[in-house]
Amino acid sequence: MAENLQAEPVKLVVAALCSSPGALEKSLEGLRACRGTIDHQGPAHPFTLTDYYREEMGEKLARSIVSFQLPVSPGELVNFKQECVELEQELAGEAGNRSANLDAGYLDHGKLVLASLKPAGQKIYLGQGVYADLVARYGGGKYRPFEWTFPDFTAGVYDEDLAKIRQLYLQQLRG
Repeated sequence: MAENLQAEPVKLVVAALCSSPGALEKSLEGLRACRGTIDHQGPAHPFTLTDYYREEMGEKLARSIVSFQLPVSPGELVNFKQECVELEQELAGEAGNRSANLDAGYLDHGKLVLASLKPAGQKIYLGQGVYADLVARYGGGKYRPFEWTFPDFTAGVYDEDLAKIRQLYLQQLRG
């Protein structure tokens, strides 16, 4: 009989796409209220490689990658995605347009996973309407994207952030 083995903890991350610095700050406040201390906040990079969110969120979008201090079970991804969706709705304008798109996810020593509410061929259903989207695998000193990965991740915009977050994660596991 197999023992009930626990999964290794993972590092929660959010790819926070926001319409303004104020929207980012409000998003970070809400994320801290949900998940505690943020131990890495990357710079806000201009979001220019696609116009997918432009109509809803505006012209001058920027994305920051943040991570949270406490490692958790990968099974928390469903709850975390739902918390992020609720926060997006709270921060939305009167017309219902979002000021923030908060892509919840996690990384571990070997992969980067983002949660999604949209099905696709590479996504795995987790429950409660949430899918796991394998965005990158770790190899050769960095997270390497797949052909379906978002253009800004594929372009390496967040490579430094992900390397720093991975270093924090590995220190916590040793810790």
